[in-house]
Amino acid sequence: MRALKLVLVIGLIGVGVLFAIQAGLWSNTPELDELTKRLATRSEKLVPLHKKMGSVQPGDWLASHRESGQTFAQYVAGRPITLSKKRDTLYVLPLGEFNEHQRKIVELSADFLGRYFMCQVKTLETLSLEKAKIPESARRVHPSWGVRQIRSTYVLDDVLRPRLPKDAVALIAFTSSDLYPADDWNFVFGQASLRHRVGVWSIFRNGDAETEFKTCLLRTIKTASHETGHMLSIQHCIAYECNMCGSNNRSESDRRPVYLCPNCVAKVWYATKCDPAQRFDQLAEFCADHELQSEAEFYKRSASQLRQTATNGQNEKDKQ
Repeated sequence: MRALKLVLVIGLIGVGVLFAIQAGLWSNTPELDELTKRLATRSEKLVPLHKKMGSVQPGDWLASHRESGQTFAQYVAGRPITLSKKRDTLYVLPLGEFNEHQRKIVELSADFLGRYFMCQVKTLETLSLEKAKIPESARRVHPSWGVRQIRSTYVLDDVLRPRLPKDAVALIAFTSSDLYPADDWNFVFGQASLRHRVGVWSIFRNGDAETEFKTCLLRTIKTASHETGHMLSIQHCIAYECNMCGSNNRSESDRRPVYLCPNCVAKVWYATKCDPAQRFDQLAEFCADHELQSEAEFYKRSASQLRQTATNGQNEKDKQ
């Protein structure tokens, strides 16, 4: 099988590019209204905390995928999927069997997603593969590795789409099973449908949840938040070291941060209508509670930066 078949597919990029072209996201940058201008101005205050995209290394996502990026203005102009009064809840569906430590990973990931997207999260009752009625035609044992896998596209179309609640901004499934999207692919870590607001991610390749709990948790929340970002119409980032960067392999994914760059975080603020500093506070609290110290410190600095610049701006107004 081609080496490209081993890529870390966090959403099928072809679907994302098609969506972007149809939505006109690659057109010239449009003018922003007053609300989006304020969000853009606030996000610019975070630039000193972030690193620009480093050199593309052999095997990286951008070494084999041509992408134009997506500015905040282009995102807004594309009429993205956002939280609304009718669609205000993110649903999590545990799919398959989980041991105690894996179940904890799913539980904490749901908590993290609620803070990342500042929305209500509801975890549904665990659905076994048997009750999900996944047929043999959507299962296989990998011919080289002997690993049992389930077809991710079947999960999206036949398991999740019929179960999508009316008030769901998205329905995502976590599974302990390995995933593959088609017969000529080895595996995928996760896959999402932007159009139908459903996604599935596997924790199978994220490390042993018992002996490598922190590593498994960090990898899982990265994948889940990246994919959910796609489901809110956010495309891959090519400007900064960012959670929305595409990843071609495990090492590339591991070196990307879980946090978003100034450009992409503004999209989340817009989609969720959240308080940006409060969002950073909640994420810092989560990371500190679960021994993700560098991530906790970054979120604390981000909240402080926003509040400091807001205070400085008010002081300048008072002087006038």
